[in-house]
Amino acid sequence: MKPTLFFATTLVLFLVLLGCTGNKDIPLIDREDFFDDPEVAGMQLSPDGEFLSFLKPYKGTRNIWIKGINEPFEEAIPISKDSLRPISGYFWSRDGKSILYVQDNGGDENYNIYAIDPTAASQGVIPEPRNLTNLKDIRVMIYDVPRSNHDLIYLGINDRDKAWHDLYSLKISTGELTLIRENTNRYTGWIFDNDAKLRLATLSRMDGTAELWRVDEKGETLLFKWTMFETVYPLSFLKDNRHFYIISNAGDDVNLTQLYQMDIETSEMELIEADPENKADFGGLVISDKTLDVLYTSYTDSYTRRYYKDKDFEEHIKGIETQFPNDVVSRYGSTADEKTWLVSVSSDINPGEIYIYDVETKELTFQTRFWENLDRNHLSQVKSISYKSSDGLEIQAYLTIPKGTNGKNLPLVVNPHGGPWARDHWGYNPYAQFLANRGYAVLQPNFRGSTGFGKDFLNAGNKQWGDLMQDDITWGVKHLIEQGIADKDRVAIFGGSYGGYATLAGLTFTPDLYTCGVSLVGPSNLITLLNSLPPYWEAIRKTFYERMGDPNTEEGLEQIKRQSPLFSAHRIASPLLVVQGQNDPRVNKAESDQIVIALRNKGYAVEYLNAPDEGHGYARPVNNMAFIAAMEKFLAKHLNGRYQESMTDEVAKRLEEITVDINTVELAE
Repeated sequence: MKPTLFFATTLVLFLVLLGCTGNKDIPLIDREDFFDDPEVAGMQLSPDGEFLSFLKPYKGTRNIWIKGINEPFEEAIPISKDSLRPISGYFWSRDGKSILYVQDNGGDENYNIYAIDPTAASQGVIPEPRNLTNLKDIRVMIYDVPRSNHDLIYLGINDRDKAWHDLYSLKISTGELTLIRENTNRYTGWIFDNDAKLRLATLSRMDGTAELWRVDEKGETLLFKWTMFETVYPLSFLKDNRHFYIISNAGDDVNLTQLYQMDIETSEMELIEADPENKADFGGLVISDKTLDVLYTSYTDSYTRRYYKDKDFEEHIKGIETQFPNDVVSRYGSTADEKTWLVSVSSDINPGEIYIYDVETKELTFQTRFWENLDRNHLSQVKSISYKSSDGLEIQAYLTIPKGTNGKNLPLVVNPHGGPWARDHWGYNPYAQFLANRGYAVLQPNFRGSTGFGKDFLNAGNKQWGDLMQDDITWGVKHLIEQGIADKDRVAIFGGSYGGYATLAGLTFTPDLYTCGVSLVGPSNLITLLNSLPPYWEAIRKTFYERMGDPNTEEGLEQIKRQSPLFSAHRIASPLLVVQGQNDPRVNKAESDQIVIALRNKGYAVEYLNAPDEGHGYARPVNNMAFIAAMEKFLAKHLNGRYQESMTDEVAKRLEEITVDINTVELAE
């Protein structure tokens, strides 16, 4: 071999290997640094600014802690001690006398409301929470936390009729429930004005149309109606309690949702604002809880844009932004007088930092950094890309290229979002960063049917599960292969919920495209999925039929059967990892059992995890860590990526417990 030819051949081989494992100089970050419960999360200020509360593990389970605002975190004390299920969120009552949260049982989504007296805790003493609703197999919904009466919550309870929530008031101090209105007319929501007076109600008709009604002493008056293919929802009342903000894209000549205000007496609507760039749906309206003035509006296409309405607020935020030029700065909480803020700082490579901001002095005081042990220097940047689908529709997506690689000939993991009527955003994503650290490029496509891009794009996904919606994902893979970014022989697909369906559909309908797949709580049979919708989704059942397919018609049944991976499971040629929660009320365990049985009976490669204490996704850290470890090993085996072999004894034990022997799987009647 001539020296020049040897050098050229060696260089090509080196570049190929660099594309495969080129981030070998980037340390393998422990999976727990990505997915373990953060030491501090969910930070909130008490209304009077005396205390700081947050979520932190207590004896291995995420609970609520509290400390004085000027005390070190080491002096914080737990005020809850749930040992079975992590507390995912909470809020202070407006008078600061209680901290409230909702909790279900093992992921069944039947929520009760609990209250804790934060002053009852001390070193070594954790108060017992009060179950304010104390109902079984009932789903409680919170509608309003009034400004005018700090001891009240307005909520819905579906104890009389599982499909519909009656309206109640709840007295926090005593737990007294008072029925306000029985919901015998398919109401889906109740809206109160700034004086805690019931003024509006939204209603769902059996044909899928929806309506907005004024509610007063004289009765109920229809104000507005729209189709299931339009997006309309009221937000909040203006100061005068006569006008309210409403988001709408109703009308044949309107595509993007816009901000209006409506006169509750005359139903006249006035357009307030639409996207100045005409690219995105109306994104957000941020209002001062103290003055009721609008602080800013926002829109998100590839990235989020803000339009400030309050000059003082804008000055404060932009002053903070000068200290963090590469991050997104947001105020996400404050004291009742709004003189003290909680400020978050984050980006695609920064999971988040929290500061306390003094409005009067403009002093910024560091509080905590999420996932403190995670080395930001080794994370990978996320960029927005676009490509054409099979029919020419432009698809926006996010692409993460592993740091330390040349961005070529990489193994690829496609990660479709759930919903499907949702969307991905730019920012820190633990799955994307974890997978990139293992050497994989990650594609997160906002396929048709995703929200935020207008009703034409949303409705382009109607009845396209497994068809054009799947093409939008497929053509993203093809685009990255054509660009030389992805290695066509090492492409995986992984997602949860609808993303799990897209995984099954990808392996079924494009079997030559994917090397392997991971389905987390993904439906395999759209017929049984639609037939097992939870009762409290009755209001949107017709919408599901129109957006997915109607199993009650011959044409619809044939369509969704064709689009169901289960009925074409014989086409799957690649290994599959199926992950399920035993108590999932949305995607029942039968959805996973069916596809596992079908593949097992054909002798195909399938692995199965099922956690008996989980629902729609894994909430308990030990379950989630076991799943991540299994997925990591699965992907490494089939894509030749990097893999962390070690795990804690607890995780190893749990992984063994939730790993299902596929030969034992039987379909329940």
